[in-house]
This record gives sequence, structure tokens and C-alpha cells, in this order.
Amino acid sequence: MTELRLFNSLTRQLEPFVPVHPGEARVYTCGPTVYNYPHIGNMRAYVFADTLGRTLSFAGYKLTHVINITDVGHLTDDADAGEDKMEKMAAEKAQSIWDIAKHYTEAYWADVRALNIRQPAHWSIATDYVPAMIDFAKSIADKHCYELDSGLYFDTSTVANYGALARAKTEEGEGRIEEVEGKRHAADFAIWRKTPPGETRQMEWDSPWGRGAPGWHLECSVMSEALLGLPFDIHTGGIDHREIHHPNEIAQNQARCGGDHSGAKIWMHNNFLIERSGKMSKSSGEFLRVQLLIDKGFHPLAYRLMCLQAHYRSELEFSWEGLQSAFVRLKRMLMAFEKLPKDEAEEVPADYPNFSSALKAFNEAIFEDLNTAQALVIFDTLLAGSGSKYPNAQRSAILEMDQVLGFGFESLTRKDLRVRPKSAQITEEEIETALQTRKEARAAKDFAKSDAIRDELIAKGVEVMDGDALGWDWKLDI
Repeated sequence: MTELRLFNSLTRQLEPFVPVHPGEARVYTCGPTVYNYPHIGNMRAYVFADTLGRTLSFAGYKLTHVINITDVGHLTDDADAGEDKMEKMAAEKAQSIWDIAKHYTEAYWADVRALNIRQPAHWSIATDYVPAMIDFAKSIADKHCYELDSGLYFDTSTVANYGALARAKTEEGEGRIEEVEGKRHAADFAIWRKTPPGETRQMEWDSPWGRGAPGWHLECSVMSEALLGLPFDIHTGGIDHREIHHPNEIAQNQARCGGDHSGAKIWMHNNFLIERSGKMSKSSGEFLRVQLLIDKGFHPLAYRLMCLQAHYRSELEFSWEGLQSAFVRLKRMLMAFEKLPKDEAEEVPADYPNFSSALKAFNEAIFEDLNTAQALVIFDTLLAGSGSKYPNAQRSAILEMDQVLGFGFESLTRKDLRVRPKSAQITEEEIETALQTRKEARAAKDFAKSDAIRDELIAKGVEVMDGDALGWDWKLDI
């Protein structure tokens, strides 16, 4: 089998994947802070992590994947400045912080399902691990921390090569870290944040350093150790985590375990999704989230395909035209798959290559740092190979590749991809009934009736696609 190579952000080079535990792959993914809906840029990170997990499973490893849910501790600035995101939203909504967390966690999970992202082995909820966080902090406090009026802080000078992941010394990664009065070094960060005198938080706990809440960076170190052990194989997240959050995790792991122990052997980061209109920001009102794509008539798998068309380490620019192109490509893929006949009597000769060359090329692409763009070209080529003597073998090879790409072609149907826009004034059943009546009118050469039905559908936002090469029959205007 082709060797799986992955780009390690820590060393800035491709490395062969050699698991800590033979035959296993243990992966931790930084999950959302559940104070608001995730935007589609956030969800790119989870499509990437899902593709990585699927690839590891495809390669034969027993996968243990953990994604955390941050429901406490994340401030409005990653560098320990500003308000707690959860407390801030709870105050704005005049709701319990627990209700806020529950609502936005469920919204995130709905997006996960919509994008056909596999369920991890564990959803680790930060508030479930606060006692373990306090124990972790106690274990490193004497040698690596100091206390201020505002909380317990980690002294970054006590570990070797702090900021190596961000390349802080050469890329000025520390430049945007805010000063906190009394900190020994600009890069030092909070392990435990005390509740200010006279204030009461909805989420706060007693600790040796006073009543308060854990620092955001502490959470992932604790949960990854608890569920995967240290060291584990791979830690993933968005490239924005590479500058502050992940270097701070590494520092904590070094303090906990000693030496240059970074926690994970390989650190992987997906690049940004770029959107020029500014609607990626959650402060923009109707920002871009998966539900908005659905409301406009796009199936979420079109966005998954859009993500896979670019390498995870490259920037990806979002546009409605690009999403439409991905949607058309997805439809063409599904139609080609549906056209493959099922031959119940098919017997493939033992010496038949069984599409092994296509699978080999697919493996080589996906095992070279998840080159999904190249893998999709191979997938398309195999789909387009009509007239095979052995369609069952062809279907089998396609479905094997789909285990990595994650479209779910085995159960996906054309009807699934017909998403009714929120603004549509007609139901799908009404469209189908009208089209059937129109088809009968055309067969009877009653073109006046046929044209009248078409015009009525157009008035309700339905484009009748008589000449559509895809044979999709109709689409709803968006």
C-alpha cells in the first residue's frame, strides 16, 4: 500500500504517518465555541478533519477521533483579553448560558450531519472536565505558573522553544497578544481566570486560585490527554489556531510531560475560506452558514464538494457561482453513478484488474497529504467510464473511493439533491404534478396548455428545464 504522508505544521514538512500505537490512529480536533452558529468557514475545518479521519480508516487504522465542544472559557480575543464569549451571548440573549450552549451545540451538530461528517468516537464537553482541568493546573503550577489578581498564568519562558508551531520569533506571531497587567512576558497566558471581585459568572468553580473558570487553552490539553493519552497521533484545527491556541496547548503538554513533548506527533491545519462580501463575520447579521445555503436551494453536499476541490492547506474563495458549479458537478456525478446497471449475474474473472489502476491512483493522491482535488479527477474519470463489462466491479470501486470523499452515493438520490429554497412559493409535489400534466399535454400536442403550465411555474419561481443536458427537469430560482 502507498505510504500515507501528512504535512506537519510543527516541522513544516511532509512526514510519513507512523502511529503511536500500531494499527491505531488517535486524532483530536479543536471543536466550536458554542456561543453562536458556525459559519461555513468554520465548517471547512470539520470537512477537512472528517476527510482525514476517513482516509485513516481507508488506510486500515482503527480510528479514535475526538472533537471538543467549548462551552466555557473562550474569550472574545484568543489571547486572554475581552469577555467570555459564552457569558457575553447569554447576557445579550437574556438566557441561561446552559441554554445558549445547548442550542448552538445542536445547531453545530445539525451542520455536521448535513455535510455528511462522520460522528467522532467522542464529543468532549469542556464543562464535564473542569475537575480534571484543576488537577492538571495543580500538577504544573509550581514549576510553570504564577498567580496574579486576575488568575493563574503560564510562564512561557519555562518551556523550550515556545511558539515554534507559530514560528513566533520569525513571523511575529506574538505581536497581536494583548498585555495583561503583571504578566512576566507578553506571550504568557491564563490557566485559570478568577471571577473579578463583585461579579458573578453563570459558569464558575472553586479552585486553589480562587473561584473562576479555566483558560481556553487548558481545555484541549486536558481532554486530549483524558481521551487519547499522551502522546497521541494527530491534532487538527484551523490555521488561526496555529498562532496562539495550539502553541499554548503545546507549552502545557511540555510542562505536563517534560522535554519537547508537544502532545500530538503531527499538527495539521486547514487554511481559510475567503469570502469577499464580508458575510463570513458573525457580526454581519445574515452571515454565511450552512442553513443559508439550504435556504437558497443548495444541497450541503455541494459545499462539501467545493471544499474538496481545493487542497485543505490552500485558501479557498467562496462565491455563489463557485457553489453552483460544484452543485452541477455533484449532480453529474450522481447521474453517472445512477446510470451504472446492476448485473445480478456478474462474475468478475479472477485475473480481471477490477479497476485496480484507478484505485491505486486514487490512493496515491489521497495518501499524499489528502490531495482531494486530484482524487476527485480520478473519481470523475472512473464515473465517466461507461460501457464497462463489469458494472458491479465499477460500482464497487466508486463506492470504495466514496468512503473517503464522503458523498454517500450508495443512498443518495436525485430527489435528495432537490432542495426547495425558503422563498419558493410552491411545493415539490405541486411541481411534479404540474410537470406530469404538462408532459401529457405536450404528448397530446396541446401546446397552448403546455405553455400555460410552464408560464404558471415560472411565475412561481420554477424554471422548466426542457433542454437540460443533465435531465434534471426543473430547478427553483434562487
